[in-house]
Amino acid sequence: MEHNPSIREEAVLLLRRGVTNRVVAEHLGIPRGTVGWWRHEDRKRRGERYTRPTDCPRCTGRAVASEAYAYLLGLYLGDGHIVSKYKEHRLSVFCDASWPGLIEAARDAMLGVMPQPKVGLRRQGGCVEVKSYSHHWPCLFPQHGAGKKHERRIVLDHWQREIVDAHPWEFVRGLIHSDGCRTINWTTRVVAGVRKRYEYPRYFFTNRSEDITHLLTGTLDRLGVAWKQANACNISIARKESVALMDLHIGPKY
Repeated sequence: MEHNPSIREEAVLLLRRGVTNRVVAEHLGIPRGTVGWWRHEDRKRRGERYTRPTDCPRCTGRAVASEAYAYLLGLYLGDGHIVSKYKEHRLSVFCDASWPGLIEAARDAMLGVMPQPKVGLRRQGGCVEVKSYSHHWPCLFPQHGAGKKHERRIVLDHWQREIVDAHPWEFVRGLIHSDGCRTINWTTRVVAGVRKRYEYPRYFFTNRSEDITHLLTGTLDRLGVAWKQANACNISIARKESVALMDLHIGPKY
């Protein structure tokens, strides 16, 4: 469809002033795709190279929302990953659909770290994928790479270590919320000739990466939380005082 040249001129003028494609399209009553094409052609004629705006803390110098980042880092190392395509990276964290509070916490953490990219939710069976698209997610998670996390080295950069040291509980909370759980164990004892049932809570963390497991246990050591290696992939926290600490700062998923 051909448009009046004066309409195109007005649209280009508005676009150069910083008005968005959507607003220009609504103002002039033309398709947004047409406005986008006019913007592209105008930039091409003027030799202007488009750089998508970003609020990446690593690239703009903006202060990192360190508390949100510590939690998001734990989620990423647990059940998160980045899918990379041409000029596009998607950060995804998968949450059990039965824990709406965890889904909301993951969404808030992504928005807290980089507010500009939208955060979407996609349900897959019994899981919800919390996802955000940005070319800059690998800047914030340099652990991203080819292959599975447990098959490659996972080492924090110095700036990540500083954030974890400043917000250790948020980091542990992210790891537990992704690859951990709070369970109730039980046993029976005979007391005065009567067998009684006793229940006690404990926390588990399960991850196949030794590096990620060591990041958790090293942080627990600094927090004074006692833990045991249950098996090659499982960390158990069962001592009463340590469980009480975990309940105070972590608690069950919700």
